[in-house]
Amino acid sequence: MADPARAARLAQRIKVIIAEALRSRVKDERAELITVTDSRVTNDLQHATVYYTVMASDEDAKAGAEEVLDANRGVLRHEMGRQLNIRLTPTLEFVPDEIPEQAEHLEDILRKAREQDEKVRKLREGAEPVSEDSPYRSQGDQ
Repeated sequence: MADPARAARLAQRIKVIIAEALRSRVKDERAELITVTDSRVTNDLQHATVYYTVMASDEDAKAGAEEVLDANRGVLRHEMGRQLNIRLTPTLEFVPDEIPEQAEHLEDILRKAREQDEKVRKLREGAEPVSEDSPYRSQGDQ
């Protein structure tokens, strides 16, 4: 079992190698839309999971990017094995990164909350209390 710090360093190196290999070794125009966002390596250094996003938002581009990665998995693994100084080259798994979509959804929710807060603030501006009496109990009421 390898050191977790070593696995993290190796994961960062794999991220860079895969990104460079997509740009230089893969001869498919759909590969230009792929951005490698993160990678993780198991502690035994046998399996690497690479997270990616696609610049285009349509489903055809995402499916095309998945096809490109699957078709060039061997080329990318070969390039990774050539540049890493480890005994065994990890297997590759490509996973679409959902964080940008989730962040966009959260931004929409926060925008709606700010709009509702602004509406409440405008309603509160000219509001006056219903009565002069305090609605809260005081020490003398008990």
